[in-house]
Amino acid sequence: MSGSPIQLAIRRLKASWIAVASFCLIGIVVLISILGYLITPDPTPYANNQHLELSSCKPGAEVTMLKVRRQQDIQHRSWFGRMLYGDESDYREIPINSFYFEDASIVIEGYNPIPESEPVVARFSLAEVAYRIEPPAKPIIRNDSVLFVQADGGATAMTVSQLQERVEKENFVTHTYILGTDRFGRDLLSRMIIGARVSLSVGFIAVAISLLIGILLGSLAGFLRGWVDSAIMWFVNVVWSVPTLLMVIALTMVIGKGFWQIFVAVGLSMWVDMARVVRGQVLSVRENGYVEAATVLGLSRFRVIFRHILPNIMGPVAIVCASNFATAILLEAGLSFLGIGVQPPMPSWGSMIRDHYGYIIMDKAYLAILPGFAIMMLVLAFNLLGNSLRDALDPQTIRNNSPK
Repeated sequence: MSGSPIQLAIRRLKASWIAVASFCLIGIVVLISILGYLITPDPTPYANNQHLELSSCKPGAEVTMLKVRRQQDIQHRSWFGRMLYGDESDYREIPINSFYFEDASIVIEGYNPIPESEPVVARFSLAEVAYRIEPPAKPIIRNDSVLFVQADGGATAMTVSQLQERVEKENFVTHTYILGTDRFGRDLLSRMIIGARVSLSVGFIAVAISLLIGILLGSLAGFLRGWVDSAIMWFVNVVWSVPTLLMVIALTMVIGKGFWQIFVAVGLSMWVDMARVVRGQVLSVRENGYVEAATVLGLSRFRVIFRHILPNIMGPVAIVCASNFATAILLEAGLSFLGIGVQPPMPSWGSMIRDHYGYIIMDKAYLAILPGFAIMMLVLAFNLLGNSLRDALDPQTIRNNSPK
């Protein structure tokens, strides 16, 4: 088998079905996370469209909704903004069991999960259901016609039958909740998709922070040695002695709770692994001939480190990155479960488990099992990919497969 060590490693990765399956799973989750609100059934910000009467609906539940036009002006985002942050709807959706028309009004019986209880009945003007009316004007009914002024200033006159036909055709929609709803009546699938974005974002940013700090300190300690190595390793050992979860909790308490704070807290707690690995690799590589030649030629220390040493130790660094990515996902989920991670209404797999772990002893255990299973599969995929990288980048393995 011929080729460079990197090419040989890639071939070994492709030959491992575990590595390919892990990479595909991670790629699918990344793609879903990037698309975000463009593919969620509930595209509102944080997928937070609540219907308390739909609390804990089972997977596959179908509910008919009446779309009532919001009378306030809604500022819509661009396509890119909708993908990142979601967008408010022009309509307010009301779950219903049945409806009937009464002149220029519609009377609905609200969705009732308990058949024995008294149904909630509400009445709406057809014009206000279908159109945004200029306030404070109200629709005027004359004989069989309805006259009203739309928000854009145009006066509209329609017959009652025309309004009824329009509302019946355009203002009713049936939602299918593929994974059911949570305890607040929010679409569980939408919350899972946006929660994946949170987990991956924490992983990426935490690994980036750990790379920045760990590579800098580890390379300086391994290359300069002496008192610099002693000082850096003393600091690394002090940080290493503090349990990771306790350190993250302490950092969270200092810099606050929230989306960006949890990124920084997790990243600042994970750099010690990277620093120790980089230091060990630099200590072994700095004795090679090409490093001594670069030093003799008068190249600066930083040039030798970043141009000649670091590119040759990226294999072990990539393995640690995969492991740290999985650890960051677990830390974020654990902190959100404890209530000190990302804050509501932002969805997180850990907070979803916290909200529904009481349902495990009921007939709706899936509300906690589904996000838990998602965490398990994603962490397992990163760990298996890291193991495959370790095997593929092992120098002894590459040497055995190199051309004689």
